[in-house]
Amino acid sequence: GGVSWGRWGGDMKLNIANPATGCQKMVEVDDEKRLRAFYDKRLAQEVDGDAVGDEFKGYVLKIMGGQDKQGFAMKQGVLTPNRVRLLMHRNTQGCRGYGMRNGERKRKSVRGCVVSHDVSVLHLAIVKKGDGEVEGLTDKVIPRRLGPKRANHIRKLFNLSQEDDVRKYVIRREIPSKKEGGKPQTKAPKIQRLVTPLTLQRKRRRASLRLQSVLQSKKDAAEYEKLVAQRHREAHESRRSSRSRSKKVSKAAEK
Repeated sequence: GGVSWGRWGGDMKLNIANPATGCQKMVEVDDEKRLRAFYDKRLAQEVDGDAVGDEFKGYVLKIMGGQDKQGFAMKQGVLTPNRVRLLMHRNTQGCRGYGMRNGERKRKSVRGCVVSHDVSVLHLAIVKKGDGEVEGLTDKVIPRRLGPKRANHIRKLFNLSQEDDVRKYVIRREIPSKKEGGKPQTKAPKIQRLVTPLTLQRKRRRASLRLQSVLQSKKDAAEYEKLVAQRHREAHESRRSSRSRSKKVSKAAEK
């Protein structure tokens, strides 16, 4: 038994990610004693790296997810090691919901959040780095392809104040030219939630339109009340005049 770095075989595959460097590595563990450290653990719990292998000594790994032998994903909050069928709304984990209507729910199979013998792949993330380096995980850094897009995220990355212009700090990525010897192009994301004079003007316009609609509805309501009162008066006058006419006719008939 022990750790094998091949692709096939073994009891459980451990997909280990290092968020600090952006690297990933797949480790196959076929030793039951080593796997016991993971059994009966839940999602989001932490495990010592010694269980994976000697080179992970001192590391702390967090269980992020997993799939069973049939490919059903583990779901947080389902406190069982077995597979269950749950009624799910669309766009929840385990239910993509293609062709589903609003409010519709479907019964879908998911694996519980407790690690058991039936789990074939376990996804782990390094929470704490140990003393030694792990080849392919900690010895190299894979840069993120895209920088932050939201204005506040750019401010947080470069430690900017509200007065600084965020547009000067956008991370641009270079795209090589398709033509030989051509000039490379650069691409930058469209900054979201950026407050500019134009957005403030639109906000003021929306507020003024809202106020105008309220005032207009009040004016219309007042005119309607006035019209109703006028119709009531006219109806009252017509009833009085008809009564007086009928009285005159009856008096003339008596004579």
